[in-house]
Amino acid sequence: MITLFVQIASRFGINPKEAERFSKFLVVGAIGFVIDFGTLSLLKELVHLPTLIANTISFTMAVISNFTLNRYWTYPDSRDKSLGSQLGQFAVVSIIGLAINNTLLALLEGPFDSWLASADLLAGRGYIPAKAIATIVVLFWNFFVNRYWTYNDVE
Repeated sequence: MITLFVQIASRFGINPKEAERFSKFLVVGAIGFVIDFGTLSLLKELVHLPTLIANTISFTMAVISNFTLNRYWTYPDSRDKSLGSQLGQFAVVSIIGLAINNTLLALLEGPFDSWLASADLLAGRGYIPAKAIATIVVLFWNFFVNRYWTYNDVE
């Protein structure tokens, strides 16, 4: 799958190594999304935590997974920086990403709750589409800032 994406991206003049990194970043992000969204749903539906608290916990769990997978799989050639330095930069990017994520969730959950109110199954679950939108926005923030700041020591 990654190889196919790289081949297609190369035809459009995209650096094959960057296309491979972006592909791996998307796989890592998908794993992070499952962790994030799964934990958020469990904390909301079973523990009944408020959305922003549940989201902060779930987002943090995904960040830990994402940092580990990105450091050792997506950017294995980026270990000239110390673990502490790279973790610090990743943390700063992630904290800003969490602020963006929580802000979008806070702004969008209410309108989606109102829109979904007529569907009994989805009533009170406006956090689901709100989280999906917030995740897409933060994906681009995380990729570009981490690529050009946290992992800027790769060619």
